[in-house]
Amino acid sequence: MANLLLSPEERNLTPDEVELLDKRRRRGQLFLVVCFQCIIVSALLSLWTGQDLTYSPGWMHPVAYWNGITLLAAIVFGIAGVRLRSGSNEFISY
Repeated sequence: MANLLLSPEERNLTPDEVELLDKRRRRGQLFLVVCFQCIIVSALLSLWTGQDLTYSPGWMHPVAYWNGITLLAAIVFGIAGVRLRSGSNEFISY
């Protein structure tokens, strides 16, 4: 009997195709982990961003720029991780 938890496209894969699928999903899991780490760093940087925007002169706002970069990285890694990890129905733990 076929495993009904798998999508119909994944039920008849060769061992090499399964290996490539597992690599793709593990890379997606890695990107999701990096996404959550960037979210944590961005949340911590947001504590100092207001002070940086208030007291830094002119266009010199390094903390605000780093906060924007880490937030953008979190979004990029999150989207890439969800796309690469699509189709997985189990939690992957290392």
